Amino acid sequence: MTCPGPSRGIYVAYFIQGLILLAAAFSLTAGEYFLALSAGVAFLLTMTPSLMTRNLRFCLPWGVNLLVTISLYLHLMGHVGEYYILFAPYYDKLTHLISSSTVAVIAFFLAVLAEHQGEIRLTRGAIVVFILLSTLAAGAVWEIYEFVVDQIFDLGLQHGNADTMIDLIVDLIGAAIVAAFAAIALARADRHRFVRFFADPSSGTEPADVVADPVDLARSR
Repeated sequence: MTCPGPSRGIYVAYFIQGLILLAAAFSLTAGEYFLALSAGVAFLLTMTPSLMTRNLRFCLPWGVNLLVTISLYLHLMGHVGEYYILFAPYYDKLTHLISSSTVAVIAFFLAVLAEHQGEIRLTRGAIVVFILLSTLAAGAVWEIYEFVVDQIFDLGLQHGNADTMIDLIVDLIGAAIVAAFAAIALARADRHRFVRFFADPSSGTEPADVVADPVDLARSR
C-alpha cells in the first residue's frame, strides 16, 4: 500500500523523538541506566506507527504518531527531569490524561478497521464500549507494571491506593472524551471516511464498488 505523504506536522514528532534520544544519552552519562533503558524503549515504541504503516495494509495518520510520541516523552521526562516530583500531583495526572486519550484514539481506529476488514457490524454503542474498555485495560496494565517495578527496584512509582485509583479515573476521563467524540463523529459522518484516514486514497475506489475478500477490500483503498 502506498500511503499519502505526511503533513509537515510529522516533523514535530521527529523533533520530540530526538528529544527522547537526548534524554537517553543524558541518563546514560549520568549513570541512570534504568532511565536510559526506558528512554530507549520509549524511542522504539514511537517507531511503532511507522512500522505498522510499512508492514500492514493501512496507513495511520501522522497525528497518531505525534500523540504516541508526546505521551511517551511526557512520561519519560517525568522521571528524567523529575517533573513528577516538581509538579506533583498534576504532572502525573496530565500524562495519564494524554496517554489514555492516545490509547482511546488508537482503539477507535482499530474498531473501525476491524469492521471494515471483517464481516462484523459494530454499532456506535459497541465502539464506545470498546474504546472505554480498551483504555481502562491499558491503564490497569500500566498500574500493574508500576507495581511490579516498585517491588523489584523500589523506585516509588506508586504512592498508595488513592493515587492508583485517581490515575485510573483520569484514564477513564480521557477515554470518555474520545469515546464521546467518536460517537458524535460516527453519528454525523459515514464511517468509511474514517477508514480513508489510514487507507490508500490514491485508488479512488468507493466502498460500494469493492466486493469479495476483505483483504482485497483493504488493498483497493
